[in-house]
Amino acid sequence: MTDISWVLFVLASVAIILTPGQDLILVMSRSIAQGALAGVVTSAGVSTGLLLHTLLATVGVGAIVQASAWLFLLMKIVGAGYLLYLGISLMRVSNTTVLTEDSVVRPLYKLYIDGAFSNVVNPKIAVFYFAFLPQFVQPGAENPTFSIFLLGSGFALLTFMIKGPIGFCAGQLSQWFRRKPACLIAIYRASGLVLIGLGLRLVLEKPD
Repeated sequence: MTDISWVLFVLASVAIILTPGQDLILVMSRSIAQGALAGVVTSAGVSTGLLLHTLLATVGVGAIVQASAWLFLLMKIVGAGYLLYLGISLMRVSNTTVLTEDSVVRPLYKLYIDGAFSNVVNPKIAVFYFAFLPQFVQPGAENPTFSIFLLGSGFALLTFMIKGPIGFCAGQLSQWFRRKPACLIAIYRASGLVLIGLGLRLVLEKPD
């Protein structure tokens, strides 16, 4: 534990987690659509996806993805395709969809899978973990591999601790939004545009 610069790590992680991105958009859109519990469950899925990347970073797969152009490209295509799918789904929301409860509700387990899958297929997270986590392992650490695992798990936990409450709070406003479908549709479509933009950006990015 003393081989890790925890204070710097927590400060940097909180700043990164609060930066608007696909995870936050996904959590808030699901929460507004179905309520607080949906947002919390989606947040849990997002954090679970980060735990998988923690394991990948621990065994050095991040380095493999960074070094292998074809593997990076394959993960980009899958990840970008999923973001485009989510974005297009949000863009297709209509007044009928918003006002019809059955057409909006998704089972909680599917929301959980959505959150996890959105991170699992994102190759930038694998590279980010590989580049970000080692910065907080002190030189001469006795077990740097275990330190990487602790840091990755800590990042996943912090993500849930921050995005879970955000999803919960957004969910508290869900009924208000449902009484004003025009506002909710505008949020859905704006979120859809951002997700589509993130998907296209992922396709166009090259390995660092």
